[in-house]
Amino acid sequence: MTSQQELARTGARAIRRRPLLAALSICALSASPAGWSLAAAADLEPASVEFTPPAESTIPEGDMGAAIRLGKLIFDDPSRHAAGYVGNDLHCSNCHLDSGRRAGSAPLWAAYVAYPAYRAKNKRVNTFADRLQDCFVYSMNGKRPPLGGPVLVALETYAYWMAHGARIDPNLPGRGYAAVARPPLAPDYERGRRVYAQTCALCHGPEGQGQVAADGSLVFPALWGARSFNWGAGMTDIQNAAAFIKANMPLGRAGSLSDQDSWDVAQFVDSQERPQDPRFTGSVGVTRAKFHNTSTSMYGIEVEGYVLGSKAEPPGGSLRKTAGARP
Repeated sequence: MTSQQELARTGARAIRRRPLLAALSICALSASPAGWSLAAAADLEPASVEFTPPAESTIPEGDMGAAIRLGKLIFDDPSRHAAGYVGNDLHCSNCHLDSGRRAGSAPLWAAYVAYPAYRAKNKRVNTFADRLQDCFVYSMNGKRPPLGGPVLVALETYAYWMAHGARIDPNLPGRGYAAVARPPLAPDYERGRRVYAQTCALCHGPEGQGQVAADGSLVFPALWGARSFNWGAGMTDIQNAAAFIKANMPLGRAGSLSDQDSWDVAQFVDSQERPQDPRFTGSVGVTRAKFHNTSTSMYGIEVEGYVLGSKAEPPGGSLRKTAGARP
């Protein structure tokens, strides 16, 4: 057995015990409220973090505690506990590591105290509940849970409890992901393909399809294709993807990739087809001009003779109709 194979087997065992480490996903809930770009606050090293969320053992009893626990369950496995609102297999905790607790991995507690805030993505002031709804639409490729409904109330309650004692501050240390400097060479698809084959494919599959266990539970998330995040998600921004990859991947060897490799493999992953942007206008060109007109989005760009987004599946996937449904 190769060392990579052993790492993958070890990682899979760890993820079955702690599914929060399942790897690359999407939402970047604690990214800059002005948009998806990495905020200056995200450059802070973990040593600068001045807040620690409360231990799970301190969750109270009673109705409040029940809501907090439900929020954590939804966060860790929305396809089981919020089935009617998700269209893929991803977990919130795939990119908000340690159930949204970990500083420097877009922690939930830092996001909670940063809203309401204006977001360039939809050009209006968003509440925290608005922000959660968008995660379901884009990252989960699903639909918005209703405001005031049990799913959003549970998630808001979980975030409120986790942020207990944190100051209201859109730049709270530990928020977001640590930015990765642009590499000496422009990100390259072919170099990224090689990095992916060497360091990612064993877990996430040669076609980015991810892995599920025999019982249907997620082991490693899909990075592209019908069961992954759609073109409207924050992780389709190459800069965001590179930052997450550099800080967290490969599993068990976080930080081992160079800045160049992180950008290259992010370029490769974000140059694969995935479900359509829910804001699709009917024209890939118009949609790119309106929502993706940046140097770090591959939507609407031709790669190997194919215009990304031109054959994207409609958003929403096969939305779960009943709690606990599995593909």
